[in-house]
Amino acid sequence: MKRFYEKQEGTGYQKVITAEAGLNVIDFDLIRLTPGESVTQQSSEYELGLVILSGNCDVKAEDFAAADLGKRRNVFDGKPTTVYIPRDTEYTVTANDFGMLEIGVCKVKADKKYAPFVVLPEDITKEHRGKLNWQRDVNDIITSKYEGKVDKIVLGETYGCAGQWSSYPSHKHDTDNMPYEVNMEEIYHFKVNPGQGFGIQVMYNDDMSMRESYIVKDGDSIAIKEGYHPVAAAPGYCVYYLWVMAGTSGRRLTPCDDPNHAWVKAVEQMV
Repeated sequence: MKRFYEKQEGTGYQKVITAEAGLNVIDFDLIRLTPGESVTQQSSEYELGLVILSGNCDVKAEDFAAADLGKRRNVFDGKPTTVYIPRDTEYTVTANDFGMLEIGVCKVKADKKYAPFVVLPEDITKEHRGKLNWQRDVNDIITSKYEGKVDKIVLGETYGCAGQWSSYPSHKHDTDNMPYEVNMEEIYHFKVNPGQGFGIQVMYNDDMSMRESYIVKDGDSIAIKEGYHPVAAAPGYCVYYLWVMAGTSGRRLTPCDDPNHAWVKAVEQMV
């Protein structure tokens, strides 16, 4: 099973996660266009979150059209703009004159077809989480408040503070055990600031049958089918990751903390 996907160079529409990841519900691709270029794609069985990582664009999808989308030069330059595209929909993205356009194409197999819509930066809820050396900032893009407007997709961004751990205490969501845990696959797409930096993606199971770590650099991606999956940012570097997750048992994220490390949440209440 393949979990680590190194950054690809080039432009156009890029397939990122492959079938080797063993994911059944979600997928992830990239769009990278120079000003004036366009790409047309079909969403097929997937609903999509087109997260503008950098650049400015116009998007058309059937009777839906939105222009002048995206205001940030990179993911460290403010909150994102995101376009929701339903399943069975042809859509076109055109890059405007605002530098290289890069879009994370977050894909989730959907049963229902909803209407397209735009999530603007001012619609984003930002939250600072953690204490001591497990602090991060999180942008909720398409989460619980979009129930009834999307089928399964859950989407956001995390900014791991320099020298800090995120997605911590270690948690997993690979088993349906209501109401304690809901099975959801997840994909991370990383950016690092400054760009020469790195982070560490840790992945493990309770019985340590999976016990892995990866050096993640700017543009890398990780597919998470199972297990605990904390991230550490090297000192001096902010590690960002776009995350998309979904399962077949509803959209309510219910992670299960590693019982060996869940005690740190009690510390958060004390400091």
